Amino acid sequence: MHIMEGFLPIAHAAAWTAVSTPFVIHGGQRLSRQLRQHPESRLIAGAAGGFMFLFSALKIPSVTGSSSHPTGAGLGAVLFGPPAMAVLGTIVLLFQALLLAHGGLTTLGANVFSMAIVGPWVARWIYGLCRRGRITAAVAAGAAAAIGDLSTYLTTATQLALAFPDSVNGFTASFVKFVSIYGLTQIPLALVEGLVTASIVRLLLRHGQGELTAVAVFDKN
Repeated sequence: MHIMEGFLPIAHAAAWTAVSTPFVIHGGQRLSRQLRQHPESRLIAGAAGGFMFLFSALKIPSVTGSSSHPTGAGLGAVLFGPPAMAVLGTIVLLFQALLLAHGGLTTLGANVFSMAIVGPWVARWIYGLCRRGRITAAVAAGAAAAIGDLSTYLTTATQLALAFPDSVNGFTASFVKFVSIYGLTQIPLALVEGLVTASIVRLLLRHGQGELTAVAVFDKN
């Protein structure tokens, strides 16, 4: 994740940007409306974005042109829903590209799609599934964050395999190679992210009920 600047072919970079843009626009509209209706939720929105920025900046070198790290997207997906994370994640990835040389501008669309779109949507689906199974909110959020993290890396592996298929066996062999390398670092990181997210949600439920009532998505579960 965080495919580096200039690593993707121009056509691929442009395609991922085109795919991601509608999600970001929709997410910005949804988040703006929610913050207007519930101004008190701005603090948690800022905290969710800050958590994503700090957590996803803890990178470990991985596949050439990429890196492994927690995503921090699962917590925001549980609190605000996936649409909001599309815009928050884009802001995070843009600042990381400009300030930390982590990712890039040409690969921003691809990184947004994996970390700020696919990851949050998967996380939110897992959270809802766990809650329907009467699993506690904290445990459900932890599972959502861990699986959402892994889905981000499966998406990045897909993006890289599409851009750089194996010369003999094509996309499939390339995808298996990228997933195998990512798995060495990402599975432990996903478990850590799940535990941290579960702990944060437990603390919010215990000490932040006043703030959580302003967060519509989380408050419904």
